[in-house]
Amino acid sequence: MAQLVELPDIKFVEDDANKVFLEMVAVFQGFTGRTLNRADPEMLALRAFAQLIIQQRVLINKVAKGELLRYAKGIVLDYLGDPETPRLQAEPAITTERFTLSIPLVTPQIIPAGTRIAPEGAEGSILFATKTAATIPAGVTTADVLIECLTPGVIGNGFLPGQLTTLIDPLPFVASVTNQTTTAGGADTEDDDSYRERIRMAPESFSTAGPEEGYEYWAKSASAAIVDVAAVSESPGEVTVVPLLEGGQIPTQAVLDAVAAKVNGRRIRPLTDRVTVQAPEAAPYDIDLTYYIDSDRAAELAVIQSAVDAAVEAYKLWQRSKLGRDVNPSELIWRVMSAGSLRVAVRAPMFMDVSQLQVAQEANVNVVFGGLADD
Repeated sequence: MAQLVELPDIKFVEDDANKVFLEMVAVFQGFTGRTLNRADPEMLALRAFAQLIIQQRVLINKVAKGELLRYAKGIVLDYLGDPETPRLQAEPAITTERFTLSIPLVTPQIIPAGTRIAPEGAEGSILFATKTAATIPAGVTTADVLIECLTPGVIGNGFLPGQLTTLIDPLPFVASVTNQTTTAGGADTEDDDSYRERIRMAPESFSTAGPEEGYEYWAKSASAAIVDVAAVSESPGEVTVVPLLEGGQIPTQAVLDAVAAKVNGRRIRPLTDRVTVQAPEAAPYDIDLTYYIDSDRAAELAVIQSAVDAAVEAYKLWQRSKLGRDVNPSELIWRVMSAGSLRVAVRAPMFMDVSQLQVAQEANVNVVFGGLADD
């Protein structure tokens, strides 16, 4: 990720109220040859006009800053990225669904494209469907088919294996359906911060030499669900690209295939590079801590406990949301202390190095309230 240069806040026109008012008074006195006193009616009129001018100048500054990449938002950011770097649109979650027949058939069984499946109890609020038609050969009872959520976005993520079991469109001889993997890959429309970073990285994509940020740019362009990418070369001509999904999820094979197709494009990959796309390796760590609350804040006990739980959850998300982020107990202590605890005794985690191709993921979590304590 490119590091931003520290720059002062920018103003295109002066919008300080006192300065604008004094400038107007000076101009008026210069034209009229009069010296105005504070109680003069002209002073009141000039102050009223100054307020209108200040509002216009504030608007000018806002609009002008919005045309700079660092400050641009919404549709203005889309114009800055057009046409080389369009904003990534919402994408559906995907998984592999297994169709099982009641008996082997003597003729092939067709599973049409668009066959709908839902999680049990969803009552039609969320549906998945087969992306393409599939065939169960004669004498075979099962077939695995790629399905995608009909509602793009993160809403389709997180259904565990065995939860998509309701066949909405009945098929003859199909006895059951079930997903084989956790649904993943769904992403909402790319937010401004992620989009701004991709636009900033776009010049790296113009190189035909295979720069690190070039591979990162193209990998992120494969899916709006990708929040981080590592591109490393441990030997000449060999490049490994590792994507990480939003929320620290390990990418599915379908996402890895999409990234591989993108970075191996004929106009993207240098002919001398052999590019491999793989999922990050999980680096497990435990959380085991006891926290105490100041006895003077006993009345806030429930609120602080809830804040501590939220702080631990935020830490887990922070830790797994970036490749190569070392496990840092100081960050955990800071978050729990900021939530209102008096002191924290952390038994785990210890500081742990995480390589660029790994992502830290929590394993066992044990957060204990140790009671009230005095300073």
